[in-house]
Amino acid sequence: MRYPDPETITKGKETDEYRNYEDPQRDTVREFYRLNHTYQTYDFVKTKREDYLRFNKKKMPVWSAFDFLNQLVDDSDPDTDLDQFQHLLQTSEAIRADGHPDWMVLAGLMHDMGKVLCLFGEPQWAVVGDTFPVGCAYSDKIVYPEFFSENPDSKDARYNTQYGVYKPNCGLDNVLLSWGHDEYVYQMMKEYLPEPALYMLRYHSFYSQHRENGYDHLMSERDHKMFTWVKLFNPYDLYSKNPTPPDWNQLKGYYEALVKKYLPEELLF
Repeated sequence: MRYPDPETITKGKETDEYRNYEDPQRDTVREFYRLNHTYQTYDFVKTKREDYLRFNKKKMPVWSAFDFLNQLVDDSDPDTDLDQFQHLLQTSEAIRADGHPDWMVLAGLMHDMGKVLCLFGEPQWAVVGDTFPVGCAYSDKIVYPEFFSENPDSKDARYNTQYGVYKPNCGLDNVLLSWGHDEYVYQMMKEYLPEPALYMLRYHSFYSQHRENGYDHLMSERDHKMFTWVKLFNPYDLYSKNPTPPDWNQLKGYYEALVKKYLPEELLF
C-alpha cells in the first residue's frame, strides 16, 4: 500500500484549500453543520438504524441509484459543485490509476451511494457530512464543535462524559456513529466486499478519528490496524475533487464489468 501524493491527483487547487470550513465557498455549509450537530443524538441514531437497516424501502439497479445521486448537491461539502456520480468516478479513477485492487476501485465508486437516503425524504444533515460517535462526549476535533452546545445529549449525564455508554477501547463495532450514508452503504455492501473496503466505506467521513485521532480511547487494536486502509482511501476521496469531469463514454465498459463482478443486478435500499 502507498499513500497518494495529493499533487498527483489534484488539478487547479492547492491541497490546503480542501475542507476549508473557516471560509467555505458555499454558505450552506455552516447551517448544515448547525443542524447536524444539534439533532444527531444517541436516540436519533438508534431510531434511524432500526428503520433503514431493514432495507425494505426499495429494490433498485445500481445504475438507477447513480442516476438519483446526480440530483443531489451535498450541502456539507465545501470543495465541489460537480454531481455526485462525477465525484465517485474521479475517486475511483484516481484509485485505479495508482494500481490498487479492483475491489478498492469499486469502494471508490460506491462510497457515497448511501446518499440515496435523501431519496426517502431524509434531510441532508441526517445523510452527509463528517461522522462522529454519539453516546459519549463530542470531541473538539469535530468540525464546528461549538454547535454541539444545542444538542440535548451534551447536557445528559449518560452521554456527556469521555466514555459515555461505552467502555475504554471497546472497538468501533460497539460504538454508534452519527447516522448517515457511511453506515448505510457499509451495511448495504458488507456481503459483497472484503473487510478493508468495508472499513473504507464505513469510516471515510470519520475525520475526527482518521485525521485527528480524537477517539483513540474507543478504538480497538483491530480498528487501529484497519484504519490504515481508511487513511489510504481518504486522499483519493478528498483530493480527487477537481472541476474536470471524467469521460463516462470511455469508462462505461470497465465500470459496468466491475459492478457485475462484485454486486447483484439489484440492490436493496
